[in-house]
Amino acid sequence: MKRHLEGLLRQALSAAMTDGALPLAALPPLTIETPADPRFGDLACNIAMVVARELGRPPRAIAELILARLQDPAGWLAGREVAGPGFINFRFTLAFWQMILREALTAGESYGSSTAGAGRRVQVEFVSANPTGPLTVGHGRNAVLGDTLARLLERAGWRVEREYYFNNAGRQMMLLGESVRARYLALIGRSTVFPEEGYQGEYIRDIARGLVEQHGEALADADGGVFRKVAERSILAAIRATQDRLGITFDHYFNENSLYESGTLDRALGTLEQHGLVARRDGAVWLRGEAVGLEQDRVLVKSSGEPAYRLPDIAYHEDKLGRGYDVIIDVLGADHIAEHGEVLAALRGLGHDTARIRAVIYQFVTLTRNGEQVKMSTRRAEYVTLDELLDEVGVDAARFFFLTRKADSHLEFDLELAKQQSTDNPVFYVQYAHARIASVLRQAADAGIQPESNPDLGPLGDAELEPLRLVAAYPDVVDVAARDLEPHRIVFHALDLAGAFHRYYNTHRILSDDPALTQARLAVVRSVQQVLRSALHLAGVQAPERM
Repeated sequence: MKRHLEGLLRQALSAAMTDGALPLAALPPLTIETPADPRFGDLACNIAMVVARELGRPPRAIAELILARLQDPAGWLAGREVAGPGFINFRFTLAFWQMILREALTAGESYGSSTAGAGRRVQVEFVSANPTGPLTVGHGRNAVLGDTLARLLERAGWRVEREYYFNNAGRQMMLLGESVRARYLALIGRSTVFPEEGYQGEYIRDIARGLVEQHGEALADADGGVFRKVAERSILAAIRATQDRLGITFDHYFNENSLYESGTLDRALGTLEQHGLVARRDGAVWLRGEAVGLEQDRVLVKSSGEPAYRLPDIAYHEDKLGRGYDVIIDVLGADHIAEHGEVLAALRGLGHDTARIRAVIYQFVTLTRNGEQVKMSTRRAEYVTLDELLDEVGVDAARFFFLTRKADSHLEFDLELAKQQSTDNPVFYVQYAHARIASVLRQAADAGIQPESNPDLGPLGDAELEPLRLVAAYPDVVDVAARDLEPHRIVFHALDLAGAFHRYYNTHRILSDDPALTQARLAVVRSVQQVLRSALHLAGVQAPERM
């Protein structure tokens, strides 16, 4: 929808530049938005204010110059006006909305796709949960955000690679092995002391029971490394099974341990030292904050000799930058904000262009059960796994609910609402709209009415404007969601469109006694269903034909 208006505005600006009314060196960028209040039109543009700043002239006068040169040969515009400090507001004719409807139906399932990415390569790294326990509800939000972003970017013409950073090194893995070893020894009747900060979930006992069943007491004298390897394999298999339930796959699994084994970690530390970014004191190795624009020095290697998280993260991002991606996207929890900034500062200190690295930071999930908040921890036994959530509310509800807030907003996951089979439940509301349209199309078929591929849209009127506006806006929504890495925009739009359809359905007969009106309204609801199906697919949610 915006591209149609953008074309008209560019022609008007070019005319004003050619005749000398606007002495600009080049066409300025256009920002076209949908007004929050529909009283201000269908679309609005601030170009007059942008040009006014450059030329030092009143923005309203600039707006009038542009409008005087704006040509509308197809008769798309029902109204155009200068408002406020210099906004230009536009209203479209019914003929415009009918044209968009035809475009949508002709495009079919590709409606909403674009070539914005132009085949460029983008890597989306997400989930990347430590292999120390099952995926939790918090990991679920990361997984759905990352997967939906990947789907969006593919729709926008990017070549997408999905990667999982498998953090299988460090003290946490030692604790995992020792936790399983302690449970194993207890099961075979040997005295043992459980690690003070060990992992206490039931899954640790399950892994230990499996070892007893397979090996009996043969591992009684084995060290923690043996138990660690078994636990790592078992937990990764469980993580992958959970991802499969969510419909999430990865192109690559990158093992952190490979950074140690290949010498990449040591080389990264050496490079930092060569650039004068490292200080050594108190037995530890530090990243010099002043040298990279940080307020304080940050530990790279602890006095115990164990690398802090920052060092392998720096090495990993150097590896990613070296793979030739045009854009690298990291999906991270809010607890990683500071550390991620420190990693980027170190990379800049090494001369890397970090503009290619974009972070999607998400806030955490509060899960409520019977009005009580459920605490989640992978070390203590008090946690809710993502699998348990999926068992309770289903994959569709889980995926949709994870997208019902902007990533940087806290998400309260209402279990009771997610299970409701009513229009109060947002995912049910959208799926029901899709299924309702499928029912209308079945009724039409039963009545011998076949939707025409190119129906007369003349019978349509103001009653259809609300759903048509939202159908028309869908490609713009997809473009902005992909550009700004904001997947919540897709489910927000789906909810708006579902609401518009339900209101339309409740007040107007789709299958009427007028054959021409019936065909025109069938075209409208088919386009609505098409957009709902596309949006649900991007969210990884089913679009049911019956409910």
